[in-house]
Amino acid sequence: MKISIGNDHAGPDYKKAIVAFLEQKGHEIVNHGTDTFDSVDYPDFGHPVAIDVAIGKADFGVVICGSGNGINMTVNKHQGIRSALCWDKEIASLARQHNDANIISIPARFTSIQQAVEMVDTFLNTNFEGGRHANRVNKIACQ
Repeated sequence: MKISIGNDHAGPDYKKAIVAFLEQKGHEIVNHGTDTFDSVDYPDFGHPVAIDVAIGKADFGVVICGSGNGINMTVNKHQGIRSALCWDKEIASLARQHNDANIISIPARFTSIQQAVEMVDTFLNTNFEGGRHANRVNKIACQ
């Protein structure tokens, strides 16, 4: 599986741990995130992830910022993107099962690195249930 990842200055350590975990599982990573703690603008790192997922260059995306909100809002501006702000494994699972989310947004200042890795693992290993949820998901995008 190919995963695109992006983060701002709140997430270099999170990204490093997530990338190491995903590579150990055999996934290919496209890294759009910063590796420093110097202040940067999260949209500069979120948009490339959303584009990768939207055009099929990546199967899923992972984005990280301090609250998870700013980068989540950024990627959700792209058609075909359904990014979910997640703070535990249950939310990550439901985002996939019920919403067919294709990007997970992680709030680095409100979760531990271990929680983040577990959420990404859950997110990537949970399937969309379809059924009644498919009709709802089909109504999300603006035309």
